[in-house]
Amino acid sequence: MMLASFHNSLAHPPQELNSPSGGRRAPKNPEEILREFHTLHPDDSFSATFSVGAALACVPSQSHYSPKQRLFCSLDDIYCMFVGGLDNLCSLIRQYGLSKNANEALLVIEAYRTLRDRGPYPADQVLKDFGGSFAFVLYDNEAGTVFAALSPDGKIPLYWGIAADGSVVICDDVGIIKAGCGKSYAAFPTGCMFHSEGGLKSFEYPMNKLRPMPRVDSEGVMCGANFKVDVYSRINSMPRVGSSTNWTFWDESVL
Repeated sequence: MMLASFHNSLAHPPQELNSPSGGRRAPKNPEEILREFHTLHPDDSFSATFSVGAALACVPSQSHYSPKQRLFCSLDDIYCMFVGGLDNLCSLIRQYGLSKNANEALLVIEAYRTLRDRGPYPADQVLKDFGGSFAFVLYDNEAGTVFAALSPDGKIPLYWGIAADGSVVICDDVGIIKAGCGKSYAAFPTGCMFHSEGGLKSFEYPMNKLRPMPRVDSEGVMCGANFKVDVYSRINSMPRVGSSTNWTFWDESVL
C-alpha cells in the first residue's frame, strides 16, 4: 500500500475533484491521514515527510515477484513509490543506461531526471514506452515537483482526493481515501499523468482534453469528479516547455 500527500503549494489538483457538499464525513488533515495509515499497518509501514508539506508512506510488498509489487526508492533527493511491474523493464534499463539490478522505481526516477535535465521531450511519449501495469508517485524535493501516473489497462487501483487543508492525497487504497478525504475523492484516471506544472493530462491520448464527469454517490451527495478523455475535443496547440523544467506538455491555453 502507498500513500502520498502534497500541500497545494506543490500541486494543484483539478477543482472538480473537490466536492462542494462535503457530506456527513468531513475530510481530515494530511497529518491525521498519515497517522491512521501507520495505525493500520503498525509493523511494516514507513514514511518520509518534508517541511514543505509533502509526505510519502509505503507498506512494501513481501515479494518482488508479485504482479502488484510495491517499491520505494530515493536518489539525489528524488523519491518514488511504484506499484505493479513493467514487462519491458530489461530493455528500458538498457535504454537509460542503468545497472541490471535496477527496479521499476529507480527507472522512473531516471526517466524523470532525463525529462527534467535533458529535455525538451514529450513526457507522454516516455510513459507510452512503459509496458505493463503500474502506478507511481514521484516527488522531487529539491525542485518541489510532483509527478504521478497510472497505466492505461486499469489493473492497478489508484485514487486521489482533497484533504481538509486543500492538500492532494494519492493512495492505492480506496478505504484510506474515503476516510481521509470525505466526498472529495475519485479514481485516478487510467492512462493519465499528473504533474505540478502540467496538471492532469492523458499520456495515452495527449492531443485530447480530459472532461470532468460529475459523480453522485448512493446517498445522493455530489462527490469528486471522474475524468475521462473527450474523444471529440482535441487540443489545438503547440508544445510548450515548462518554465522551471524542460518538460514538454501539450497545453490547450497556448494558441
